[in-house]
Amino acid sequence: MATPEKKYVMAIDQGTTSSRAIIFDHGGNIIAVGQKEHEQIMPKAGWVEHDPVEITHNIRVVVGEALSRADINRHELAAVGITNQRETAVVWDKNTGEPVYNAIVWQDTRTDKIVRELAGDEGVDRFKPIVGLGLSTYFSGPKVKWILDNVEGAREKAEAGDLLFGNMDTWVLWNLTGGVNGGVHVTDVTNASRTMLMDVRKLEWVPEICEAMTIPMSMLPEIRSSSEVYGHGSKNSLIIDTPISGILGDQQAATFGQACFEKGMAKNTYGTGCFMLINTGTEAVTSKNGLLTTVCYKIGDQDTVYALEGSIAVTGSLVQWLRDQLGIINSAPEIEELAGTVADNGGVYIVPAFSGLFAPYWKDDARGAIVGLTRYNNKGHLARAVLEATAFQTAEVLEAMNADSGVALEELRVDGGMTANDTLMQFQADILGTDVVRPVVAETTALGAAYAAGIAVGFWDGEQDVIANWQEDKRWTPSMDADERDRQMRLWKKAVTRTFDWVDEDTEKAHTAEA
Repeated sequence: MATPEKKYVMAIDQGTTSSRAIIFDHGGNIIAVGQKEHEQIMPKAGWVEHDPVEITHNIRVVVGEALSRADINRHELAAVGITNQRETAVVWDKNTGEPVYNAIVWQDTRTDKIVRELAGDEGVDRFKPIVGLGLSTYFSGPKVKWILDNVEGAREKAEAGDLLFGNMDTWVLWNLTGGVNGGVHVTDVTNASRTMLMDVRKLEWVPEICEAMTIPMSMLPEIRSSSEVYGHGSKNSLIIDTPISGILGDQQAATFGQACFEKGMAKNTYGTGCFMLINTGTEAVTSKNGLLTTVCYKIGDQDTVYALEGSIAVTGSLVQWLRDQLGIINSAPEIEELAGTVADNGGVYIVPAFSGLFAPYWKDDARGAIVGLTRYNNKGHLARAVLEATAFQTAEVLEAMNADSGVALEELRVDGGMTANDTLMQFQADILGTDVVRPVVAETTALGAAYAAGIAVGFWDGEQDVIANWQEDKRWTPSMDADERDRQMRLWKKAVTRTFDWVDEDTEKAHTAEA
């Protein structure tokens, strides 16, 4: 076991809207948190970027905040884990440490033409048998190609071996371990499985796919397990000499933190988007129902564990849209009170296909729609429809999971900010017809990364410690009758079909004029 003075593990959670540092004790309890939001840069319709340098600065700030609030220093940290927004891609100069372009965020749709060209006559499943993913703007590989194709001088530098690529985990790790002064250029299997460039079974980069995407392999990080010592905090960091020993993409980290270690266990994380993963054991199952095959985790030299994933692009960010763009609420928690002013959605359905539809449809030419409006409707109905959109989208993903796995889920473990919303969680249980369960520590994404890091250095003994720490906080049981559930789902699916095939030359001209 770790020496007695090493009482804590820190997780750095580099998310879509903010970066956080959370310190946990051996029982998996939160001791302190530092958090800082970063700018959402949207230069054109469908484009979403982050400034990687701003994020690096913010991470330094939140690490300091967390240590200060816990009233400890690095000597009491056994390890540091990293979790991250997964498909967000950064390309930087290894000699200067400067990004050649902003990070292109997972929600960004600018690579739609690249994706269509790569699909060609073979279709979007061209690489799926190898990488587990259908071609989509969602994943990192096409984003890297876009940067090399569109940033002046980038391709020449890449071919000369001067540029590095990584998802945000790799960028954070490289900077924490020294950057231009010996920074470690590594990713883990979960993040690598989101690039479209890794063979999901061999856990190796695929030269033929890199060539198809015109990405020099010299840019790619080394692929390692999710739980091992990658390097140590550099001399100019607040975590100098502390082992950095866990990396899990955010959704895999949440699955790990939820102790979904048995085949058939599933969790759903309610954040900017919604992400449901079901553990499929040591077999990489190919979905026939629009789900992704992804690496769930790999602890050191143990067997790789896989998952099927249903990704939903817009859930929590739909609440932000109601707040920021429409001004219907002043703060996100107000939505529950507003939704409570009406008995139901008044026939209104909101399909938030702001960046197309992800699972199970994968239609990048869909766009958002509000349907069923009459003069009777008010902002309470809109608020309720916003919450219900999250639950309906989750229900469609679960249908696909049940079809692929052949097993009906007994309960759904949930985490993320929106699980504080009782109205949403009860409706979620109702529309699934399945119990929804929230753990005591709802910050399971950061907790999962902490566990992976702590297990690598012996602070925790392995998965059994994670299971022992997991505690149920609240359970929502379905109360809606089956006929009403079926009617609601039929109406939702009718609403979804109204969003299909919206993008064409006319809509693109409208966006150009607006920009």
